[in-house]
Amino acid sequence: MSQDIREVIRKRRSSFPASYNKKEISHEVILSILEAANWAPTHKKTQPWRFVVFESTESRQSLSDYLANAYQQSVSAEKFSEIQQKKISEKPVQSACVIAICMQRSPEETLPEWEEIAAVSCAVQNMWLTCTSLGIGSYWATPGLILKADAYLGLPEGQRCLGLFYMGYTDVDGGEGQRDDIATKITWR
Repeated sequence: MSQDIREVIRKRRSSFPASYNKKEISHEVILSILEAANWAPTHKKTQPWRFVVFESTESRQSLSDYLANAYQQSVSAEKFSEIQQKKISEKPVQSACVIAICMQRSPEETLPEWEEIAAVSCAVQNMWLTCTSLGIGSYWATPGLILKADAYLGLPEGQRCLGLFYMGYTDVDGGEGQRDDIATKITWR
């Protein structure tokens, strides 16, 4: 069933991994979400978006273990919190799929970096809207631990991670969104 794009935009919400049920997301659906990302606008057609997909239970557990260990190594003994470590490590295993959102910087650097980050952000918005239209909850997180995980993710030179995109079916209604009136954000000339 086709939905009006404006309706999908208004329904888009951050759905957090704790609300996901155990239903799997098929490989074909994940691929269709990434195909939507691939059609984001991109200046000079650099197409800077790259993705590392944690689809299997084992790969999501590996990500969970990495995040737990990285957290423990990144904080002093005085600041370490088992509760925080658990919270960080639970998200990947609560999800049906986690996608590391990465950016490939144009080798010639013909564009300002912000334009390539903006293109990746547009790709993520396409993913988010596609998830919404398919009834899949999703959430873009930018934990400092993953932003420094180039070696763990196996990223080549010129790529960097911009966050994690958690996905899972959810039985929780995201509720009504709230925005200030658009008239308060426009200057007409």
